[in-house]
Amino acid sequence: MGDILTIFQGIFVVMQPVSLLYLFGGFFIGIVFGALPGLTSALAIALLLPMTYSMPLQQALIMCMGVYMAGIYSGSITAVTIAIPGAPASAMTCIEGHAMMLQGKGAQAIGHATLASAIGGSIGALLLIFVSPLTVQLALNIRTPGKFSLCLFALATMVFISKDKRKGLITLAFGLMCATIGIDKLKATSRFTFGFSQLVEGIDETTLIVGAFAVSEFISQVKISNSDYKKLTEEADKVKFRRKDFFDVWSDMKEIGIWLYIKSALIGYFIGVLPGAGASMAGFVAYAEAQRTAKHPERFGHGDPCGIAGPETANNAVCGGALVPMLSLGIPGDGTTAILLGVFLVYGIVPGPDLLAKELPTFAPMYVALLLSALVLLPLSLFLFGPYYLKIVKINRLVLYSTIGAIALLGVYAATSSVVQMFLAILVGIAMYFLKTQGYPNVPFILGVILGPLCEEYLRTTLTLGHGNPMIFFTEIDSLVFLVLTVVFAVFLPRLNRRSSVKVEKTTGYKDEDN
Repeated sequence: MGDILTIFQGIFVVMQPVSLLYLFGGFFIGIVFGALPGLTSALAIALLLPMTYSMPLQQALIMCMGVYMAGIYSGSITAVTIAIPGAPASAMTCIEGHAMMLQGKGAQAIGHATLASAIGGSIGALLLIFVSPLTVQLALNIRTPGKFSLCLFALATMVFISKDKRKGLITLAFGLMCATIGIDKLKATSRFTFGFSQLVEGIDETTLIVGAFAVSEFISQVKISNSDYKKLTEEADKVKFRRKDFFDVWSDMKEIGIWLYIKSALIGYFIGVLPGAGASMAGFVAYAEAQRTAKHPERFGHGDPCGIAGPETANNAVCGGALVPMLSLGIPGDGTTAILLGVFLVYGIVPGPDLLAKELPTFAPMYVALLLSALVLLPLSLFLFGPYYLKIVKINRLVLYSTIGAIALLGVYAATSSVVQMFLAILVGIAMYFLKTQGYPNVPFILGVILGPLCEEYLRTTLTLGHGNPMIFFTEIDSLVFLVLTVVFAVFLPRLNRRSSVKVEKTTGYKDEDN
């Protein structure tokens, strides 16, 4: 009963005019970043991270939920219209969505994507609200050895899910090394400063996140030729939609069936709970399942709405699922929640087993904002702005990316009051850009930065409790469970990820770089 009352209090907070303004603002930012190829909701939250210093915590989280939900959804806009997913999560939507576009049914395809995203996002948010208390009860039983094994499980899983495990391990190690610079928390001595007094306090997490995501992406986008970008905007100019065309989807609803939406939402939610799996994998699994159970599987690849409903429902349901391990265990479910974890750390909040038990009133508005973004804002945005979505692609790229670069660096300075941290962000961004060009993923780097200090603390504390005997990790049941899970995931996750990547690249030509 207490949890239900807390949720109602969260509704009251979200319905305040200031909170709604933050939610609408975040949602609009998410639409823009999700629809522009190359930009993602993770990048949007990384840019907003320094600005959250001046916001109340609840309003900052409300805004981030708007960005998260809209950023996942809006990747389907360009996936349908110009066969270029705005976000990796929408890679599978290209197959059926663009085929419908070529048949003159582009508006209906976007309508199906919006409806599916609203259903999936709503189910994911509701599962988050009602399932997370059960997760908390389980998490409260995890002790220090189990917490270390849990962190190890998260770090290892992020490596296993990478296409190239060696490269994933290298970028993870890079993040772990960056996290060790500065004061040793247990001994209060400086380490790895190389004689630079400016590094005694370490490299701020905001600096590393902005550098790895914003600065490196800015450099990547600058290298896109003007001719390629002009070709993309010319394709967008050819597409004309009427508002009523978006809602001509009801005739297909009976054939799609409500069970497909529910099944795809459950797939997305539970894949979201898996650390490192993310919306791209959820979209692939849901698409494959929709094709397997379809009445007419031969229609897939030729514009079947079921192939839009499945992956779009699943990838938005991931939003609710990915927050569960992040809030209750401190393990991000995907790249966006890894950045969101940085928002928590800005306010001195360290997610863990007892967080929701103590701070549910603080996070209830975030739950409600996620649900409201899916249930109301997604269909509302289609009604209000549907015909204008492609205008986003036509934003002057020089203005856009120079603004992003300036905001990123000024945000670092606002967060740290240090010019040195600004230069470090640039150096990290340059390093991550060159690593990305060679196929090295950036998400393991961020996870190493965020979880590295916790992993070190739990390791050293556990060894102290065990008098230096590492067998304590195998004698404690909670620790042993996570070590076994690490081995299981090491066997199965690479296979599933490899199948997902091959399917996406063969059918769309789009290379998923989430991992």
